[in-house]
Amino acid sequence: MAKTYMKVRRTIEKEAPGLGQQIKKAREADRRSLEAICAEAGLSRVYWYDIEKENVRDSLPEDTLRKIEKVLGVNFGVNFDV
Repeated sequence: MAKTYMKVRRTIEKEAPGLGQQIKKAREADRRSLEAICAEAGLSRVYWYDIEKENVRDSLPEDTLRKIEKVLGVNFGVNFDV
C-alpha cells in the first residue's frame, strides 16, 4: 500500500521596527528608477510605497522581503532562526 503524506505549515512573525524606512533609504541610494526596481522585484509602485510606509495588511511576506533585498543588494537583517 502506498504511503500518504500530510504537509505541516509553520508560520512565524517577527517584529522589524523601522524596516520600511530602511527599505526607502536603500531604494533612494539605488540609481535606478522606482519603476525599474519594482519591475525587477515583481511589485507594483503602490505596494512598494505601502511597504516603505509600513502600511501593509497583517505582515510583509518573507518572500517579498527577500525579493526586495535581492533587487537592492541589501540584507536588512531579518532572520527567523529560532
